[in-house]
Amino acid sequence: MTVADVHLLRRRLRAALTATAPAVGTFVKLASPDVVELAEAAGFAFVVVDLEHSALTEQNAVDLVRHAHACGLPALVRVPEVDAAAVNRLLEAGAAGIQLSMLTRVAQGEALAAATRFAPAGRRSVSLANRAARFGALPLAAFLHAERDDPPVLVGQIETVRTDPLPELLAPLDVCFVGSTDLAVDLGLPADPAVLRAAVGRVREAARSAEVSFGGWVPARSAAVDLGLADADYLVVGSDLQMLAAALRAAAGEENQ
Repeated sequence: MTVADVHLLRRRLRAALTATAPAVGTFVKLASPDVVELAEAAGFAFVVVDLEHSALTEQNAVDLVRHAHACGLPALVRVPEVDAAAVNRLLEAGAAGIQLSMLTRVAQGEALAAATRFAPAGRRSVSLANRAARFGALPLAAFLHAERDDPPVLVGQIETVRTDPLPELLAPLDVCFVGSTDLAVDLGLPADPAVLRAAVGRVREAARSAEVSFGGWVPARSAAVDLGLADADYLVVGSDLQMLAAALRAAAGEENQ
């Protein structure tokens, strides 16, 4: 693949968000590039490299993003806060988008958009000496045109009941993502399943009204209905670490029988 194909990967992911079936991905918490290749071979539409709940470093994330790009798999990166310089480095490495956790304030979404868009739409610093610009082989005008037409995919995680008004909060996003575990805790874990589904439903309706894709996290595809995510456009299923742990427990159990 050529480096400029990061824009094609973003376009492919956006197209998947409007398809009949959901775009399904998984969190990557392990530094091995084999995980990315296995995810692509398994048929996942994307991966989310996790810089919030993992021991991954920024360099690990850059390496995983680069490998996913080489495999033709869109890779987003989950960040706990908007660090404009770090976000820029991840995008320059070929990230298809950024997923921001604990989005509660309009100012956070505005900061995310500003950090991922070049002027006049944002405040992202411009350089051509990086993978996304083909290390200077892509002319400035062509690079800016590609970034304008296929900008990074922005995902915001709604994980608490108390937020700024959702219409304003969701405006900068491509995907409104329900962090179902944190939302359940915020509602008073163990939350009544009906109460949790109702809260998820309110977020879903706000996303539909804002014409933003709707999604969330599930431990398994079979849990989507119970969590109110049956009609999600963007579904993150478990994580590499979770799946490895489950497989190891199953194998150990078989050995002990």
